[in-house]
Amino acid sequence: MPAESLRVGIPLLTLVPGELGGSETYVDGLLTALSARGTLDYRVYAPPVAPHAGGGLPATIVDEYRAARTVPQRAAAMALAAARPAALRRRLADAEALHFPLTIMLPRVDTPAAVTLHDLQHLDLPELFPRAERAFRAVAWHRSVRRARLVIVPSAFVRDRAVALLGLDPARVRVIHHGIDHERFRPGNEPREPIVLYPARSWPHKNHDRLLEAFALLRRERRGLRLVLTGGGAQTGAGVEQRGRVSLDELASLYRRSAALVFPSRYEGFGQPPLEAMASGCPVACSNAASLPEVCGDAARYFDPDSPEQIAGALAAVLDDPEPWRARGLAHAREFTWARSAAAHEAVYRELPGAPA
Repeated sequence: MPAESLRVGIPLLTLVPGELGGSETYVDGLLTALSARGTLDYRVYAPPVAPHAGGGLPATIVDEYRAARTVPQRAAAMALAAARPAALRRRLADAEALHFPLTIMLPRVDTPAAVTLHDLQHLDLPELFPRAERAFRAVAWHRSVRRARLVIVPSAFVRDRAVALLGLDPARVRVIHHGIDHERFRPGNEPREPIVLYPARSWPHKNHDRLLEAFALLRRERRGLRLVLTGGGAQTGAGVEQRGRVSLDELASLYRRSAALVFPSRYEGFGQPPLEAMASGCPVACSNAASLPEVCGDAARYFDPDSPEQIAGALAAVLDDPEPWRARGLAHAREFTWARSAAAHEAVYRELPGAPA
């Protein structure tokens, strides 16, 4: 499909492969879909540590941005880029519209720009963040969002929190749901095993402690049941298997083989794993917190994430009668595609040149 004349730049300078969780999944899915179906003239600006981050779009490695992987290196690189932005601005000078999908507008630009705001967890659950991290986000995230002409959010939940907590004008905010990689996450022929899966890093909001309490309750009558955890961490207990970080192909296999996915997170701006599980034919028991009811609709069995008894009860209900949840999940997950998400992003890019500054 031939590209239209609008030149859109997508800077990814703060990307560190393997470190950004769901926001990196979002970038990968969006850029790959834009490469396959996009109709505008795109250019990705990649950092030295992620030279292959373009997802098939034309990409330029921005050597002027300091290579950074660790937290201190990233802080130094961002500080230097903010203090000396001239070279980076020259890199972006040809773009008629810009999209900063990793929230931080770096460098600060006068070109019409959109910023993606993934969540406001640091304001809604400040007790989970060190003071320094909260201060950094208050400067880097909040200023970027307020400077942007348009703000993209992954859920109506994030939109409403941004309006309430940051005072954003709702007219500047566009809700665009993420997609699912349906080629990878799909039903298979593998037999289901007595596995309950939770793919999540051991960040505080992921709520592993309550899950382990719930699983201990569940195993009193289901001795053969196993809880498989991926993403890193050191959680232990009877029947608990810690797999650490796994490849996407291994994760897809786990979705197809597990008897159920449990998702006890206390906070999500979107929540990709429940949809990936649904697309794979895996029944889902899910927290009723934040964006998750919006994203999962009527296709998940909900529970209060602070109640081990409710978590155990919801899981038992799904394990005892999986077929209705499997059918609902498959139908619901079909609504979430990266092609649809990319088309909605393109609509925002076309808006940018005429959006109020």
